[in-house]
Amino acid sequence: MDRPVPPRPAEPRLRRRDRHGRGMRGPIAPPQVPLSVTRADAFVDLVYDSRDRLERRWPQLAQVDFLVVEVPGFGPDDADAGADETSVPLGRVLPAAGGHRDRIVIYRRPVEIRTKSRDERALLVHEVVVEQVADLLGLAPESVDPRYGQE
Repeated sequence: MDRPVPPRPAEPRLRRRDRHGRGMRGPIAPPQVPLSVTRADAFVDLVYDSRDRLERRWPQLAQVDFLVVEVPGFGPDDADAGADETSVPLGRVLPAAGGHRDRIVIYRRPVEIRTKSRDERALLVHEVVVEQVADLLGLAPESVDPRYGQE
């Protein structure tokens, strides 16, 4: 007596819809829409916008690297992070050394904590960038950007 051969299990099918028939879930917005820009990316854009504004007036800033670091002590400056224990810095100038060009570091979290809106954040980021550029060039912030402190 021959026994019937059980059927082979079906190959798993590629699922095109979820089990309720509404289709696959995907991103809310495509990547080019501002909804998908993270806070960190938006902050970097603010720093680069300020750099671009100042670079038109000071072409030598094209030779300076602008970096965004989350908090002081983590990043290219962690060797001398504990220089001032009384306050948290918003930015810092790192002179050229060890094969690196001059660098201006802006700390994202301390700036974000001090602001409530995107407009306030943009103003504070620009002020910090102007102060660091002034420090690097050995000038007063008002001479780097005549609108410094007026906005």
